[in-house]
Amino acid sequence: MTVRPILRYPDPGLRQPAQPVETFDASITDLIADLTDTLRSVSGIGITAPHIGVSLRVYILNMPGENRIRPYINPRITWMSETLNRHEEGSVSMPGVTDTLERSAEIRLSYQDATGQEWEETAEDFLAVCHQHEIDQLDGVFWIQRLSKLKRDRLVKRFSKLAPTR
Repeated sequence: MTVRPILRYPDPGLRQPAQPVETFDASITDLIADLTDTLRSVSGIGITAPHIGVSLRVYILNMPGENRIRPYINPRITWMSETLNRHEEGSVSMPGVTDTLERSAEIRLSYQDATGQEWEETAEDFLAVCHQHEIDQLDGVFWIQRLSKLKRDRLVKRFSKLAPTR
């Protein structure tokens, strides 16, 4: 379909909670196609509708080693393990910088597909991290908000040197 422009940090749209999808029609299928084309253009693992300026609770994952796109609509984490894993994270909205975060090692989530059918999924390790990262974004929590102020300030400074003009 279309490669869409990606909002760059610190765009305020990245901190706004996304709205639930209520109508499952061709516009959702088109949005998923646009997200797919946009994600492939930047070689990322995941992207949300808010990353491209659309305030809807939709994201896709393109997990390494898989040759398929996984769309998630109106996702909700229903359970999180107390066991934590550390993993390096970044964002298509803040390319070139990463840092390590702790997140639950295993989660359970419910979501809908492009037809509105409801599903449940259990995820662990890297897949669990990806879901938590993208759902945070849908909730208006940009990943660097989970860092200490010192780490966040250093990362923002490093990013500003990489992208001085926006």
